[in-house]
Amino acid sequence: MVFEFLVLYLCIINVVSIVVTVYDKLAAIHSRWRVSEKALFILSAIGGSIGMYLTMLIIRHKTKHMRFMIGIPLIFILEISLAIVILVLLK
Repeated sequence: MVFEFLVLYLCIINVVSIVVTVYDKLAAIHSRWRVSEKALFILSAIGGSIGMYLTMLIIRHKTKHMRFMIGIPLIFILEISLAIVILVLLK
C-alpha cells in the first residue's frame, strides 16, 4: 500500500515538474513571467528531479547553469539513496 502510494506520488510530482520546466522554457522564449529557480529546486527536491533533469536536457533549458546541471542530479542521487535506506528499514 505504501509502495503504491509512493509510486503514484512520484509519477504525479514528475509530471508536474516536467510541465513547470516546459512552461518556464516557453516563458523565457516569450518574455513572460518566469518560474523562480528556488521553485524549480523545490520541485526537484520533493521528488521531481528525474523528470525535471531529463526535460531540461531534452528541451535544452537551464543547461548552461552549472547549479542546475550539478544540483538536480545530486538531488536525484540523494533521493535514490534515501529510498534505498527506507526500503532496507521497511524489510
